[in-house]
Amino acid sequence: MEWIMLLGIGLLAAAIGALVGLGGGIIIVPALLFLGGTALLDPVSPQIAVGTSSIILIVTGLSSTLAYMKQKKVDYKLGLILFIGSAPGSILGAWANKGLDIDQFSLYFGLFMVFMSFVLMLKNRAKPLFGSRGMTRTFTDNEGMHTYSIEPITGTIASFIVGFFGGLFGIGGGSLMVPAMIMLFAVPPHVAVATSMLLIFLSACVSSATHVTLGNVNWIYAAALVPGAWFGAKFGAWLNARIASKTVVLLLRLVLILVGVRLIWQGIY
Repeated sequence: MEWIMLLGIGLLAAAIGALVGLGGGIIIVPALLFLGGTALLDPVSPQIAVGTSSIILIVTGLSSTLAYMKQKKVDYKLGLILFIGSAPGSILGAWANKGLDIDQFSLYFGLFMVFMSFVLMLKNRAKPLFGSRGMTRTFTDNEGMHTYSIEPITGTIASFIVGFFGGLFGIGGGSLMVPAMIMLFAVPPHVAVATSMLLIFLSACVSSATHVTLGNVNWIYAAALVPGAWFGAKFGAWLNARIASKTVVLLLRLVLILVGVRLIWQGIY
């Protein structure tokens, strides 16, 4: 029963994560913390939940990235620029997790996620903050041609912050990076999601090494989550290719609000 439940959690988390670029950790970590200590799962500390999630993010990121590569939606240059900042950030975040006050950080992070969901409401009403600086990129899909620019320094700084929170909470950072790419550089939602999954895969490889060193991984739970995460990520990427950009943004906002409210509730109570 335990393995079937974890398989289902991995499948659902990866499918939603790959669909909107969140990686799935934002669902896996709360699920492990909520179910741990009940009749369903043994107690799970915040550190173990985050460390185990980081292993699953490698699988989710790799599976969905391979699918998005076939769809030719991954911006490799953007991913590399962002990884330069996110790699050291994720290492620092994983180490900072040792002294994490989960209630306090859940409250603040939940508030930030809800804030980001409302910021995305203004996406079509405001010009991107750095939309005309740096390297100009183009992307063509069934909705037409999209042009956006990458400002390397800003991207690196933003990705360092995202990597830190990703390593700290074991969420992969997509909840921050996808809105950042859309709002800062006007990256098309489909490209932002696909590139976010590449970044999540690379960052998870870095942060998980730290968590393994610290002994923060429950390998039995990880083994049960992996199969669901692999196939769930494939399904999420497949579904992403079949829905409009506006729908992707709407789903992203909805997930941010729901998980943000849940984190706020956890932080308060």
